[in-house]
Amino acid sequence: MASSSSGEFDLIARYFSRPVRRSPLGGGDDCALLAPAAGMQLAVSSDMLVEGRHFLSTVDPASLGHKALAVNLSDLAACGAKPLAFTLALALPAMDGDWLQRFSQGLYALADAHGCELVGGDTTRGPLNICITVFGEVPAGQALLRSGARAGDELWVSGTLGDARLALEVFRGTAQVPSEVFAAARARMEGPTPRVALGLALRGVASSAIDLSDGLAGDLGHVLKASGVGATLDADAAAQCVAARAQQPALLDAAGWRQLALAGGDDYELAFTAPPAAHEAVLAAAQASGTAATRIGRIEAEPGLRIVDGRGQAIANERFASFDHFG
Repeated sequence: MASSSSGEFDLIARYFSRPVRRSPLGGGDDCALLAPAAGMQLAVSSDMLVEGRHFLSTVDPASLGHKALAVNLSDLAACGAKPLAFTLALALPAMDGDWLQRFSQGLYALADAHGCELVGGDTTRGPLNICITVFGEVPAGQALLRSGARAGDELWVSGTLGDARLALEVFRGTAQVPSEVFAAARARMEGPTPRVALGLALRGVASSAIDLSDGLAGDLGHVLKASGVGATLDADAAAQCVAARAQQPALLDAAGWRQLALAGGDDYELAFTAPPAAHEAVLAAAQASGTAATRIGRIEAEPGLRIVDGRGQAIANERFASFDHFG
């Protein structure tokens, strides 16, 4: 890891130095050296988390360490890639040993669960900012891509939707929910589960995939554009995936549940497509990975996204705009 002061060296050595197996140089040189296994391709992705934009100042440091890596592992999951290693670039306003200890514990706990090693990075003083680059491997030609959806495919989503957005609205003071509902939603907001096992199980089954970070409707649009197709999305089927709905079905009206599911963001689930003939294989992959999968629509030849309710009646797309940092 690059450094410029004894304090920074000490920070790195104390909180972010462990033996590294995947790089022959270890984690203390100017570069890490990684080589995929024979017949494999490297999958690489970066995500940045900025205080006040991606997380609240009150978040538990261990949860933040978990989430910082989880959002990157979610990208590997969408590619069907197995995690290998990651780098960490960390800007800190001050050196707080207790905060760093908890942050690194949360970070390493998730890294160890996925066999993913920290192999380098950088630290500096500045507003709290966390940038991770993650490396994975996937058999050559087997990566799940956004460009593989075909007319006739079924559209699926993993896990639950909208919980993080519900927690955010409670923090903002724009929503009030029972304490147990808030606790569950907050856990999903601050500690998302990267669907790596499902992504691996979907290789050779799914035709396309994307991870959901900015909202289902908007992220799905990236798949449709890359694949040159359109889709009809059942908003009520997607709304059934909001975990809080099972706890408190009367908490919101139908429009409120749809809004959480389609435009909530920060879900880090997978949206993916697969041919109808692979329907049972999708369910088997979901069961094998311990992840729920819900069919929420279909891919069509006509370009564009058409959103309907459970009766097939059209709903205006404008209600479900995805998050845009510069919008």
